[in-house]
Amino acid sequence: MTKPRVLITRNIFPEAIKAIEQVAEVDLWTDEMPPSREVLLEKSKAIDGILCLLTDKIDGEFMDNAGPQLKVISQIAVGYNNIDIAEATKRGIPVGYTPDVLTHATADFAFTLLMAAARLVIPGHISAHDGSWKTWHPLHFLGQDIYGSKIGIVGMGRIGFEMAKRSTGFDMDILYYDVNRREDLEKKLKMTHVGMDELLTQSDFVSIHVDLNPTTQHMFSTEQFKQMKNSSVIINAARGPVIDHMAVYEALINKEIVEKYKPDFTFLMVVNVNKIRSRLNKRKKLNRYDKFNLNFYKKVQKGFVKIAKNNKSKYMIINSNNDFKDNHNLVKKKVRKLISK
Repeated sequence: MTKPRVLITRNIFPEAIKAIEQVAEVDLWTDEMPPSREVLLEKSKAIDGILCLLTDKIDGEFMDNAGPQLKVISQIAVGYNNIDIAEATKRGIPVGYTPDVLTHATADFAFTLLMAAARLVIPGHISAHDGSWKTWHPLHFLGQDIYGSKIGIVGMGRIGFEMAKRSTGFDMDILYYDVNRREDLEKKLKMTHVGMDELLTQSDFVSIHVDLNPTTQHMFSTEQFKQMKNSSVIINAARGPVIDHMAVYEALINKEIVEKYKPDFTFLMVVNVNKIRSRLNKRKKLNRYDKFNLNFYKKVQKGFVKIAKNNKSKYMIINSNNDFKDNHNLVKKKVRKLISK
């Protein structure tokens, strides 16, 4: 009897691969980077199942290309916005995913980012390694207090609640915004359900834990940044497009929010270089953040930034991730070939 064919789009744990190989013929993509769209479509022909990641776009075109024998789509991720659920449903193809497996790990990492940003861990680390640190100084790398501060959690699902639990260890005052008030969770933990406006104006830290959908895309944009304290720290533990990154840039140059790291470690993921050049050319006086963008092509920190091979490219990708690229119309196919500088 012929075994079903299964495409696995990334090198996963050997135990999992062996388990699948016992019942199926496996085509394993072993490269570190995800397969390109062209390769993904080519390898999908006549498969019976796919084990994919959030970097793989599984849409109607993919399903048609695979053929009517495609029986299952299984994803190693909590989210599934890269899969066209409507198209899969129309074809009767079940879609599997892995909710709750990374709840604690994600909350751990989100709180780690909060602490690193508040206490300027990365700038301090860099200063110790690049030779700029000279001696101890009472005013250097002070950061801001976490203990006793106020955290606003946007999205009180599994991860949001775990983030709240971690905040109690620092005696933080916990506010949260969710479309549904979670009175069941309020009984377990002292926290207050508030409107989005109040959360933004009151919070010292804002931690985002919503899924990506049409109502949450660019949920954080110019209006929201104007409402926040200019000392606030934003931790985005959700998908990239939940934040309008051009609005972040504008808020930074207008000093409506304050950068917590040196500009060469900015969390901006994608910016339209031509738009930025145009805006900077109109400014008479450039601040530190502006100068970073103008000098970006000349000096980049190895391992942190990848740019388009053609330095005159319209687009700049910082800390590129395919999930963000697939969901943001600023990025085009021409920017796929990236090199480390």
